[in-house]
Amino acid sequence: MTALVILIIAAVALSGVMACAFLVQRRTGNSGWADAFWSFGVGAIGILSILFSSDMVSPARKWLVIALLALWSLRLGGHILLRTLNGEDDPRYARLRRQWGASAHSQMFFFLQTQAFAGILLVISVYIAAARPDIELEFPDYLGLTVMLVALAGEAIADWQLKRFSRNPANRGKICDTGFWRWSRHPNYFFEWLGWVSYVLIAADFDGDYVHGWLTLAAPVLMYVLLRHVSGVPPLEEHMLASRGQAFQDYQRRTSIFFPKPPKE
Repeated sequence: MTALVILIIAAVALSGVMACAFLVQRRTGNSGWADAFWSFGVGAIGILSILFSSDMVSPARKWLVIALLALWSLRLGGHILLRTLNGEDDPRYARLRRQWGASAHSQMFFFLQTQAFAGILLVISVYIAAARPDIELEFPDYLGLTVMLVALAGEAIADWQLKRFSRNPANRGKICDTGFWRWSRHPNYFFEWLGWVSYVLIAADFDGDYVHGWLTLAAPVLMYVLLRHVSGVPPLEEHMLASRGQAFQDYQRRTSIFFPKPPKE
């Protein structure tokens, strides 16, 4: 199938996935299902789009991108799924529902559809990276692989550090400021953003023969805007300020908000 047909089908499919996510989160009262559906949906639809495409010139690059996308989807989706099955509602969504009031259900449906739109932009970026026409894997491919592995490991470690901190009764009401969380208030978001940089590297063609490979820059730019300025950092920081007060203000003062930096003493 041609790229246009595949991507139209992918867009419709991802919209359907997020419609199902809306129904499940409404029935269960747990909004964590929305992010689980999104993570697995973007991964599965991105992989199927590549597999059914006739544009893939390099089998090695095709399977490299499929493997990276699968690892990302399974790790993030699995982490969110386990958290959701434990009954932990996402405080960001809970806060949004309170703000939306009586229109919460309709607002949530359209909000999840905007996530589907963002997801299809990511799928397009991954598709472009996999379709880069050079037959053999080159240095940018291996650099992209390295960046993704670092991102996956970093995000997994950050999630583990936060979980271990939260499970200690002595830390109840305190702020996790150890490990990666000492260098960034949102290291999991930082590493999530970093993972999407890998596809820019894989798609890069410095000879100028694959100019539209640079369109993959849309993925890290989009993820930075969403995580740093829209649905990630802002609502979570509001929640932490409301629940932790002065302790979180002190944490804000000494710790970088996104990109890891040495803490201020």
